[in-house]
Amino acid sequence: MKILFSGGGTLGPVVPLLAIAEIYKKHDPQTEFMWVGTEFGPEKELVAQYQIPFFTIISGKLRRYISLWNFFDIIKIIVGFFQSLFLLWQAKPDLLVTAGGFVSVPLHFAAFALGIPTWVHQQDFEAGLANRLMSYPARKITTALRETQKYFKEEKTEWIGNPVRDLSVANINESRKKFNIPDGAPVILAMGGGTGSVRINQLVIEALSAWPRNYHVIHLVGRERPCELQENAAKVFPNYHVYQFLKEEIKDAYAIADVVITRAGFATLTELVALGKPAILLPMSHTHQEVNAKLLADYQAAVVMDERMADGLKLARTVVDLIAYPETRQYLGARLRVVLPPAKPAKIIEIINNIYSK
Repeated sequence: MKILFSGGGTLGPVVPLLAIAEIYKKHDPQTEFMWVGTEFGPEKELVAQYQIPFFTIISGKLRRYISLWNFFDIIKIIVGFFQSLFLLWQAKPDLLVTAGGFVSVPLHFAAFALGIPTWVHQQDFEAGLANRLMSYPARKITTALRETQKYFKEEKTEWIGNPVRDLSVANINESRKKFNIPDGAPVILAMGGGTGSVRINQLVIEALSAWPRNYHVIHLVGRERPCELQENAAKVFPNYHVYQFLKEEIKDAYAIADVVITRAGFATLTELVALGKPAILLPMSHTHQEVNAKLLADYQAAVVMDERMADGLKLARTVVDLIAYPETRQYLGARLRVVLPPAKPAKIIEIINNIYSK
């Protein structure tokens, strides 16, 4: 079997697809994978870690308001459609799978034209325009949340939870050694998603001076230059570990983290669920992340802060409170599992086999 995945621009629609690839590869090691993504997105490097061939097509983003850019983007989508026809004709995949992203739209309509079955997975609480468009030709639609099924045709939609990668580590002490963090030291993991977050970076730097000196901070800053942040942070906080991104070591960072500061994209949230990690969420303003975060706040499954109202001192105090009360951290982790149960590997295998056999 050959499965083609599509998605990119951010890592949100990428991570669950990698989880699907990981799960099905264990089931059938002979399965071949391909990936179509964006030219300048962060997904290419992550996909390369899984040794999956990567291709790009031209695509555009449709907006839900009148804009001259929509005209140019429609032209891009048309070009991408014909690129997709050629790519699919050459590759001849048995199945096309996406979790969103406008780069997937022309590809999925081209697959429909060629009779290639498609599977669309919806992560967020509200369905985006790309997934709504792709749902029409899709053979199968799955959702991470039960409530999201209402956006799609009932007869081909199923709630399964969100696929999650294997993030287990063999030895947590070895994970601490990789970051030179002693046993028993509280660890804060701060990250801003696939492309990083300038606002989270600012708040973490502001918070450093208010945190006890036995804390250790692992800070993934994205596309900002770590050397500049490191130079500023070192003046006020000795245990500051800064990186643009982490590859395989992200498993170790997750494993040793006592508290995670992050955005509210569903891919990251699902990984926190799988590990039972308490989270402080700073959703990106005026996006679907605010809806995701509100859902978790309503269920008391995470601490949510408005990035527009937050400051470094407030963030610092919130972290200190969570570190001081392990029972609160355990409660948050347990509530996350209730609200966002991960997809079962057996269900993912069943869906792929059912689509392939028809």
